[in-house]
Amino acid sequence: MGLRDQINQDVKEAMKAKDTKRRDALRLLTSAFKQIEVDERKELSDADVIKIIQTQIKRRNDSAAQYKEAGRDELMQQELDEIAYYEVYLPKQLSDEELETKLKDIIVKVGAESKKDMGKVMGVASKELAGVADGKRISQCVKSLL
Repeated sequence: MGLRDQINQDVKEAMKAKDTKRRDALRLLTSAFKQIEVDERKELSDADVIKIIQTQIKRRNDSAAQYKEAGRDELMQQELDEIAYYEVYLPKQLSDEELETKLKDIIVKVGAESKKDMGKVMGVASKELAGVADGKRISQCVKSLL
């Protein structure tokens, strides 16, 4: 069963359990999938689904930060709840130690020596660590290592 099928199944389970928050959050996610399929005229792979989920989580985090600034705690909490529903479908994220170890290997592989080489490292790291580490975390760790 693919990741998308699992999400569709979870929507049905949420409907049966009358869990409206989870149902609505997952429906928003499935509509994002359909939008990409229609716009790009392609069948989504699990990797595509993971990218879309990460994009949706990033958007929710940005919205939650704006709601917090505006003092709209109930809306901020709604965004955080949706993030929690979405994170279930992402692969396990690397710990800081695991991320640092993998990035050290990549730095050695591309022969990076200074901050000028950060672009090379980020290019390789973004591809190899897609789905298991956030781009912002990768960037921060590369800066500290170089």
